Amino acid sequence: MEITPAELKNLLAENSTIQLIDIREDYQFEDFNIGGINIPLDKIIANRDKIDTSKKVIFICNTGRKSAAVIHTLKVKYHINNLYNVKGGMESYAEECF
Repeated sequence: MEITPAELKNLLAENSTIQLIDIREDYQFEDFNIGGINIPLDKIIANRDKIDTSKKVIFICNTGRKSAAVIHTLKVKYHINNLYNVKGGMESYAEECF
């Protein structure tokens, strides 16, 4: 499923019970982030135990494409649900919410 950047901004402002996972590279996360934890794309599967399945888990990348692919893999291969992708990724979030 997808959420818009505005929906994510509202969830973050409300301090909702969510887990935000940024799958961009470490240096990208360090340069600019909106919170959450950083687990780079190539380390997601090895770190899937860090995904808090009791919460709404929101994945974000630069454009939304890679996080959508990660969500698909986690759902199909590991049967992890309650996963959301930020439509347009960090680029759209920065454009719409700042």
